[in-house]
Amino acid sequence: MARIVFGLNNCWAVKRWPLPEEWAEITHNLDVDVVQVSFDLFEPMLGNKGADLLAEKTREVTTKYGVKIHSTFTGLIMYSVNLLAHPDQLVRSAALQWYFRGINLTRKMNVRITGGAMGAMSVKDYESPERRQLVMGNLFESVKELAEYAYYHNIEILLWEPMPVPREIPWSIEEAKRVLKEINKDSKIPVKLNIDLGHQCALQGDERNPYYWIEQLAPESPSLHVQQTDGQGDRHWPFTEEYNKVGIIKPDKVIESIDNSGAKEVHLFLEYIPAPEYPDKRVLEDLKASVKYWKQYL
Repeated sequence: MARIVFGLNNCWAVKRWPLPEEWAEITHNLDVDVVQVSFDLFEPMLGNKGADLLAEKTREVTTKYGVKIHSTFTGLIMYSVNLLAHPDQLVRSAALQWYFRGINLTRKMNVRITGGAMGAMSVKDYESPERRQLVMGNLFESVKELAEYAYYHNIEILLWEPMPVPREIPWSIEEAKRVLKEINKDSKIPVKLNIDLGHQCALQGDERNPYYWIEQLAPESPSLHVQQTDGQGDRHWPFTEEYNKVGIIKPDKVIESIDNSGAKEVHLFLEYIPAPEYPDKRVLEDLKASVKYWKQYL
């Protein structure tokens, strides 16, 4: 059986509880001791001294509360742009520099794993076979450069998240396997996946099944994002009684699929993204209910 560790991606804290002492205390009170830190908590100052100080404070506060940071990860802000697959070379270069700064912050927090979304093609590039091949090549080279930079900053693993749109690389299981094979031929550090169980919503056949993704790729995905979803969209619902009635993500099936995959260890991170207008008190209630629900199975 695989060793399974449950934790929180702290994207739920963005704009509501942005200070590390706030979200770390909430995490501790939920009896969760592992987090994946969203870079959204460091925006828009990712490249200045304020971010450096916040990273140092994050390291101190999480130690105080007994919360371990497993990894850092891109959030909604950078997911909203093209990143390393932008059609303009200067913008791609700026995105690479952004990621370098994220690696610097990761190192300041004494964290050894980072990653997230790497790139989304424009519609025009995706619809042109020639441009698509060119952009894919550029994307691979950028990620290799990113892995090399990470290596020299003592990062041990780079995570690449499969996404829910064909223009967002990688999208399918086949594409994810191809990405890993291509990148890891000469990468300075291992590039692994971070599968999200709500990102299969635009696929067809077996690939639309999140459990099939786990069985096929969990050994190459040391962390997984768990969200409740109806399979029709990338919902990021909590695991509350209301959403569990319509949701397709069942903890026992997730655990069974991980065991069937042959994976040795997987971190499951609840990635609950409440709407900005959703009541703050309800966010905390949903977090509490979700953690309680998962802990029944773990």
